[in-house]
Amino acid sequence: MSGVNRRIGVRGWLLLGLVTVIVLAATGVWNPWPGVWDRVNRSTPISEPDVVWQQRIGGTPRSVTIAGDAVIVEQRTRVEARSLATGAQLWDRKADWSAVAGGDRDPVVAVGKLLSKGYELLDPTTGAVRRRDGDAVGVWTYRNLLLDARCVAATDCTLRAWDPRGTSPLWTAFLPGVSTGLFADNPGLLGTRRLTASRIDGGVAGPEPVPPLLGFPVDGRVHVVDTATGRVLQDVEPGRDERLAVVGGRMLRITAVSQDGACRFTLTAHDPANGKQVWRRAGINLRTADSAGCAQREDPQGARNVLIGVAPDGREAVLDGYDGRLLQVNAEGERLMAVDDRYALVRSADRRSVLARELGADRTRWSRPAGGKSGGALTPYAAVLADEKPNRLVALDPRTGRELVVLRTPANALAVGPAGMIIGEGREIGYVRFGAGAAGPAQPPGGDPGDPGGPGPGSTGGAPGADGGGTCGPKRELCPEQGKDG
Repeated sequence: MSGVNRRIGVRGWLLLGLVTVIVLAATGVWNPWPGVWDRVNRSTPISEPDVVWQQRIGGTPRSVTIAGDAVIVEQRTRVEARSLATGAQLWDRKADWSAVAGGDRDPVVAVGKLLSKGYELLDPTTGAVRRRDGDAVGVWTYRNLLLDARCVAATDCTLRAWDPRGTSPLWTAFLPGVSTGLFADNPGLLGTRRLTASRIDGGVAGPEPVPPLLGFPVDGRVHVVDTATGRVLQDVEPGRDERLAVVGGRMLRITAVSQDGACRFTLTAHDPANGKQVWRRAGINLRTADSAGCAQREDPQGARNVLIGVAPDGREAVLDGYDGRLLQVNAEGERLMAVDDRYALVRSADRRSVLARELGADRTRWSRPAGGKSGGALTPYAAVLADEKPNRLVALDPRTGRELVVLRTPANALAVGPAGMIIGEGREIGYVRFGAGAAGPAQPPGGDPGDPGGPGPGSTGGAPGADGGGTCGPKRELCPEQGKDG
């Protein structure tokens, strides 16, 4: 009996000693097996070639944004910043939402709590509070502007515009109330919705430049605000069969009427300054309506100053929101993957390649083989492609198609910056520099990547031809036959 007790005692002491060593090693107090412990504790690399750094965060990120020298990671109840160079945590704090404003040299981070007024504007590197507001109910963040809305009563609200790092408003505008949905960060306005892709986050491009005009939905009406001056240009109520959108400096009226078992669409664009119609197109389906009686429940597809529609013959087309020109008309069977106001990524009809086309120039800039399930996105710094079977992420110069980085990885593309991108899988995120496994270091595309160009003829794609060919597409392919020769 005493021998059994001695054996139990020895085993107990050995178990206690093993637990003690593991606790000391895990806490960094004493590590008797540094090599073994490092292999156990290290996360499996999420890509090949390996990333510059890889970190495991507290939860699956809701959004990731590159803000200057920092990476802002939004989680369900926390926001944290990490060094872009090393991945080390710079700061974290409790918050229900966050959004980045400003460009590469002047970014700020707005944070706040749901169902509570107010927000704080933080320095992305230090987490220091740069400005605090206790009354705003909604915040909109852009590369070159930050907007907030304050309401002293249900029908008495003030919209204010700020330089991202400014301390006093650039302008203020009166709005007669805000929709109950205009709370927290970047609540929906009446513009366009982007094409989406599997394994590429919808916010991969970071904050966009502020459009020249914004459409605020208020109690069933649309208030059109000039973002340069704060002037409210229009207060419009849509018709029964209409949906309104503000794109490219124009107010668009999209009408969908059921006729002969199908929806017949008419699109008219108006100058918000005087309400006059400036262009009109019939038969272009902007995918705003569902099949139930042509009810329009979605914003039109597009990006920045351009719209995506479907012509009567089923081919996809890209339109200039300002003047209605057809900037790009796909060949039969081709599908748009991504678009901005410079380029379009198109999947070929045989689904074996991706083509990049310059809008308005009738020119294919480059093409490359791709699988039938490839997804794509355009950002100011790179075109991103996500392939499956095998799983790859590829970043390319959108102008030339030059490879900036090629990764064998099942991870998602979360954020793209001037010199690299953040990828992530579950709780693991990592940073890869452009030039890793590619032809050379990345150079940003020509011009200011954040400058959308002012609205107006020639501001999107190429300028309209003197012969009016822009109304029929780059090759006049949508003109009636008798109009092509004359």
